[in-house]
Amino acid sequence: MVNKYSFGYRAKTDIRRNYQVYLIFIPVLIYYAIFHYGPMYGAIIAFKNFIPTRGVFGSDWVGFRHFTDFFNGLFFWRVLGNTLNISFQMLLFGFPLPIVLALLINELRSKTFARFVQTVTYMPHFVSVVVVCGMIRQFVSNTGFITDFFTMFGFPRENMLANPANFVPIYVISGLWQEIGWGSIIYLAALTGIDPGLYEAAKIDGANRWKQTWHVTLPGLIPTITTLLILRVGRVMSIGAEKVLLLYSPAVYSKADIISTYIYRQGILSADWSAAAAVGLFNSVVNFILLITVNQISKKTTGSSLW
Repeated sequence: MVNKYSFGYRAKTDIRRNYQVYLIFIPVLIYYAIFHYGPMYGAIIAFKNFIPTRGVFGSDWVGFRHFTDFFNGLFFWRVLGNTLNISFQMLLFGFPLPIVLALLINELRSKTFARFVQTVTYMPHFVSVVVVCGMIRQFVSNTGFITDFFTMFGFPRENMLANPANFVPIYVISGLWQEIGWGSIIYLAALTGIDPGLYEAAKIDGANRWKQTWHVTLPGLIPTITTLLILRVGRVMSIGAEKVLLLYSPAVYSKADIISTYIYRQGILSADWSAAAAVGLFNSVVNFILLITVNQISKKTTGSSLW
């Protein structure tokens, strides 16, 4: 007798019913298997003294030596502190601003103007990071127009990127300019899913635009906000090295040197692949722990979570 409640029976039934979806999913599955899960065995070099000519499994096992060297190294607290500083500032300012922008665009009466604002704000996302960093270097140089603007208020004329105190604000503000419009797209999409009848009911109850936003719009966005916040916190330790490498110099290492740039120097410049892999694995483990923790907290407090 066939057990209709067994996993195997339900899986076969679902595949027969939705085989087109599974066919579409196969290329994605192959991609992740080859380029994401397949290479994971290479993480073992974090526990070895990897020598390319001897291969991954032929290299000598050293255990946690690379991890202890990193934790006890001169640059551990510097790169960890800088990474957390930049990441939390990007989270503090970069996460709520797309929500605010989406709410403001949603309140615009003219749909033509709303589309124009959307286009203008998310276009910077498509500008190459190399071009953006080149623009920043020009704008904040000794003769840049941003430097000229600040000198009018008594600030010294200097290359702003050569001052360690300026690096993080320049990085964060330019990042907001690049990503605020792009980040608002998903919230604008979520706003379209809110039942218009809720706004009509709020109007009947005498709610003005502000109260409608507070009691209807924001609660409708809570599941989306929660999901994106969990994912964002799960990437707190992951700041791309490209933009930092294009902006920083030895003069600002004290504020600009982060984990990803440290990995770049260890793995690419110093050819110490095992040490770089160890730092990268540490980074991934911390992100994974943060993701699990925030997901559980969100599940217990708001009822929304990734799983």
